[in-house]
Amino acid sequence: QVQLVESGGGLVQAGGSLRLSCAASGRTFSSYIMGWFRQAPGKEREFVAAIGWSRGGTDYADSVKGRFTISRDNDKNTVYLQMNSLKPEDAAVYSCAAGRAPVIPINQARRYEYWGQGTQVTVSS
Repeated sequence: QVQLVESGGGLVQAGGSLRLSCAASGRTFSSYIMGWFRQAPGKEREFVAAIGWSRGGTDYADSVKGRFTISRDNDKNTVYLQMNSLKPEDAAVYSCAAGRAPVIPINQARRYEYWGQGTQVTVSS
């Protein structure tokens, strides 16, 4: 049974940082793309970042480029999202997802097969 479990969300002041983790289990993910998406109340789910599990290639939404970094630890089967210089508009439920490569287009949620339950990120101004 595939499981993606996010952690690391919380409340942070604007300008602060958080690191989200996504622990993956239940299968081999070497041929998968791992993505982070977010959804704020009243808004559509939005692509944040993605990483190829085997080669580590990354992709980012324009809104987070230069502030967020996605990475993975193959030994721990965990994907991370380091979020710096957080803004109030970054507040949302962040979810990780896994899709069998290739995921085209990489920012489309429907291309991802497995999803975690999400973790709340709140940014105070």
